Formats: sequence, structure tokens, C-alpha cells
Amino acid sequence: MRSLLVTCGLLAAVTLAAPAMAETPRTPAPADAAVAILEPADGASVAPTFTVKFGLTGMSVAPAGSDTPASGHHHLLVDVSQMPAMDQPLPTTENIRHFGKGQTETELTLPPGRHTLQLLMGDKNHVPHQPPVLSEKITVTVK
Repeated sequence: MRSLLVTCGLLAAVTLAAPAMAETPRTPAPADAAVAILEPADGASVAPTFTVKFGLTGMSVAPAGSDTPASGHHHLLVDVSQMPAMDQPLPTTENIRHFGKGQTETELTLPPGRHTLQLLMGDKNHVPHQPPVLSEKITVTVK
């Protein structure tokens, strides 16, 4: 960013540094934490509206904003090819679905075709844990 500075009648160009982005604190993940999609199974054919069940071990599910130790809430990544930033709050989009009330399953409606699903745990501020608690990516085919 450039700024003009006038001093004693002289005009000088000064380069100002952009302010540094504040680092978002990350919550440590319990060593044995693991998340998985329990249903549907990888490779399953499903109806346009189907149930996705979330599984979690090694930590507990708590609503967003909760200070419960060793806890977090689910985020479902739908057809995500590039992972979101792991050091910032996860955005809410059609591809990144938040379950900040502590839900452990959802009804999902997708158009016909192949789709990928993956779970990512977020802390009380929707920031992925360190290290991220991330499921294997599964593929389903919507009939």
C-alpha cells in the first residue's frame, strides 16, 4: 500500500506495511480423537434425500460457543475439492455445512450424480482443531 507524505513542502512516497492478520488460536485435539461418517457407506447409492450419521470417538460433541473441554461440533464438507483454511473459522457455504447445535446426523438433499462427503470437527469458534479431526472422504451416488 502506498501513501503520499508531505513534509516541509516536499512530497515523498512512503510504503506502508499492511496490518498483519491476527492468528486465530486453535484448540488442541485429543490424541485419540477420530470422526467418521457412519451412514451412508462409502460407495453407496442413495435417494436424492438421505440421512448422514456422524460418528465421533475420543472427544465429545458440544454446541458452538461451548467451553466444554475436549469437545467440538461437526461440519459436513460436501463436494469439497480444496480444503478450507485450517487456522480460521470455517465459512458457511453450500459445500461446508455447520452443525453448531451439536447435531450428530442430518437429512441431506443432493442432485443426481456422484458426490463426496467428509466430516471436519470445529471448536467453539468453528475453527478446526490442531491437528484437524477429519474423517475419510466417502463417495455416494445419488439416483
